[in-house]
Amino acid sequence: MAEATQEEFRAHEETYQAFSKLVLFMILWLVLLLSTMALGLIGGVSILALLIGVGGTLALIIGFAVYG
Repeated sequence: MAEATQEEFRAHEETYQAFSKLVLFMILWLVLLLSTMALGLIGGVSILALLIGVGGTLALIIGFAVYG
């Protein structure tokens, strides 16, 4: 079996880190989506749920763009 070079290992590690960030983003966004849906449908505060959903989505995008 061939040995992996440092460059190949580094490229693989960068790809793994990027995929991990994508998975973390999707989990956080899904939790945000489900919680705002619960606020809107069950809690009866649909305007607040809409604002939290839009604001939270923008905050997640900006946060991952800045810290990514």
